[in-house]
Amino acid sequence: MDLYEYQARDLFEAHGVPVLAGIVAYTPEEAKAAAEKIGGVVVVKAQVKVGGRGKAGGVKVAKSADEAFEHASNILGMDIKGHTVKKVMIAQGADIAEEFYFSVLLDRANRNYLAMCSVEGGMEIEQLAEERPEALARIAVDPLVGIDAAKAAEIVDAAGFAAEVRDKVISTLQTLWTVFKEEDATLVEVNPLVKTGAGDIVALDGKVSLDDNASEVRHPAHEELEDKDAADPLEAKAAAAGLNYVKLDGEVGIIGNGAGLVMSTLDVVAYAGENHGNVKPANFLDIGGGASAEVMAAGLDVILNDPQVNSVFVNVFGGITACDAVANGIVGALKTLGDAANKPLVVRLDGNSVEEGRAILADFNHPLVTLAATMDEGADKAAELANAAK
Repeated sequence: MDLYEYQARDLFEAHGVPVLAGIVAYTPEEAKAAAEKIGGVVVVKAQVKVGGRGKAGGVKVAKSADEAFEHASNILGMDIKGHTVKKVMIAQGADIAEEFYFSVLLDRANRNYLAMCSVEGGMEIEQLAEERPEALARIAVDPLVGIDAAKAAEIVDAAGFAAEVRDKVISTLQTLWTVFKEEDATLVEVNPLVKTGAGDIVALDGKVSLDDNASEVRHPAHEELEDKDAADPLEAKAAAAGLNYVKLDGEVGIIGNGAGLVMSTLDVVAYAGENHGNVKPANFLDIGGGASAEVMAAGLDVILNDPQVNSVFVNVFGGITACDAVANGIVGALKTLGDAANKPLVVRLDGNSVEEGRAILADFNHPLVTLAATMDEGADKAAELANAAK
């Protein structure tokens, strides 16, 4: 779960990370009241989970409460990269002398954590990493040790911080590690981490991603941080049904059993789509080891309600759950959905009891179902059908 900036700020404050005052507002009137409460110069910042807010006009400096009202009036309701601004944060203005960058994230490839740090903050870190990679220190972090004083010093020295701020930054990095560890985060990023005119180190803009797998048992309070209104309705529906689903921007719905198989299916469909109007996968949906009628019906219900989907590719390799059980699940799902099942399905079955599974679907003889012998054949047919329905 990705947090809004104001939620990251509040989380930082709770753990002792130095931050400035910030109040979330949902109306221009609330923005004005917040600016009056904070006093002085404030910044009105759109709260959306996407970058580029400043370039889009979603971040404005206000020198008075009336200006905060005016800026909030213009920002609220704004569309920023497909995200509608429904709230703003009124943040205390900062006397910025220097801007730095710091993040710690889960490094899945190396099975540890990675800290990245630079004395050149404020700009997009991807741009810095591409144009001047030597300016971005990358330090591996042992999960069993974390960022203690020694590791924080290693990070700070690798990034090239000046002696006058070294100790303060070391202390701040340790506190940010506390946020990362105690909240079970997968990302804690501060850009910029600033040195103020008074020489203080302050986390001015934070980004935090939390591990959903830890939320239910270890962090039940994290549920309060979820913005259910901003969630994609199809993803919310899938989550309610216990499905592992991710919405993508394509035309071919995908159902498979096992994350690896589904990922491979996405690639194969994307490749096949190059020959059929450049259609692409519409989703990631892993039904796991079971493929009962209920599970299959829930999956098809989600995918078929996506208006972008023109066809569905069901790609299943029978293992613990045999292909005949999968086929019965598909038959049961189509019977359950009835007229709601109104888009063509291409089904590829392989593995345990494959002949029995194919026979069940052949006998069912549903007009929307096409059997495919191989994954490549199925992907090609699904892409062809999706393109024909454009």
